[in-house]
Amino acid sequence: MHKRQFIKDVLLTTVAAPLGLAGMAQSFKLKENVPAAVLAKDDDFWLTIRNQYLLKPDYINLENGYYNFIPQPILNKLIEHIKEVNYQGSYYMRTVQWDNKKKIAARLAGIAGCLPEEMAITRNTTESLDLVIGGFDWKAGDEAIMTIQDYGAMLDMFEQVKNRYGVVNVKVSVPLHPKNDEEIVNLYANAITDKTKVIHVSHMINITGHILPIRKICDMAHAKGVQVIVDGAHAFAHVKFRIDELNCDYYAASLHKWMSTPLGAGLLYINKNNIKNLWPLLGDGEKDLNKIGRLNHIGTHPVHTDLTINDSMDYYEMIGAERKEARMYFLQNYWTSKVRNLPRIILNTPADAKRSCGIANIGIEGITPGDLAQRLMKEHKVFTVAIDGAEVHGCRICPNVYTTIAELDAFVLAIKILSNNA
Repeated sequence: MHKRQFIKDVLLTTVAAPLGLAGMAQSFKLKENVPAAVLAKDDDFWLTIRNQYLLKPDYINLENGYYNFIPQPILNKLIEHIKEVNYQGSYYMRTVQWDNKKKIAARLAGIAGCLPEEMAITRNTTESLDLVIGGFDWKAGDEAIMTIQDYGAMLDMFEQVKNRYGVVNVKVSVPLHPKNDEEIVNLYANAITDKTKVIHVSHMINITGHILPIRKICDMAHAKGVQVIVDGAHAFAHVKFRIDELNCDYYAASLHKWMSTPLGAGLLYINKNNIKNLWPLLGDGEKDLNKIGRLNHIGTHPVHTDLTINDSMDYYEMIGAERKEARMYFLQNYWTSKVRNLPRIILNTPADAKRSCGIANIGIEGITPGDLAQRLMKEHKVFTVAIDGAEVHGCRICPNVYTTIAELDAFVLAIKILSNNA
């Protein structure tokens, strides 16, 4: 069978009418007594979830990390909200807009594990982290610790405060395969001086999927009087945790990644004791220094996206944090276990289950990351993203809950063919 036709067959054989949230919830209820780790392997069951997505049949999408597009039931809800806001116009914007957003933020705080007054809805992780990094009362000589593997936009923001205020940026490098948690904690600890103001750390490193021991890093930092900003773009709604268990000072995430909201939704947690110490990036009428809304003014924006966050939370809770994490880890481990020990294969993600979940990074000796991504797409119709920097050289592989075993088998076959011909 021709390769392109095989891929179309794999995708199109699962096309079905969306069940809607109620129908999907019933599917999960029928499996409520099945352990998460067992259900994660049940590809027939997850096909019912896949059927709720409208997937382009031209390629296998293994790049869900940038934007986890939304399933049809949520897309329908978004369209309903767009129509309703457009129907009410300024009346909606001047009456219930802010009350609705506060209610949704409070529910989001419950899922995230923090107080409602510590949670703000933003447009993405970058905006959230910029609000914090740019909001510090920096003094010349203050030091900030980060890693070269942190997200590029955040490193750019630290570069900006360096140029503007004279902040000293101390950059360390996280080992791809650490011996233990202490190796990572000590990496940050050894960089702290009496001038260190904050540590910026990724909960899940976006280019490798490496999960860092956030609680241990935060406990160490606080013992030395240093605050911690956590970039949770890829961890939130991907792995199971609560913010109040991390002991961090600030936490940010993009909801349009693993929460599967429409584009342009994020969250920002600020420990209530720290809110008053930050400068807002944009002026607002809120004068109470202790209210997080003072830091969250962005002007007129697409409020229908805010409303759809509520529907996406329904979808996330229907799947369940434990079941989603189990499914995501199963998918990653399924394909990595088949290639990890092959010649020429380089895996840039730890094998230890507690250090990774759905995302992993793979390289092939003799093929640049750019060429690997191009050949995977051109020759095998597998869409990925190349990572070539920060001591990581390979392609980031991001499946989603709807990804099938057949798709991963096709990807593994492609890797084997490419590595044999490298």
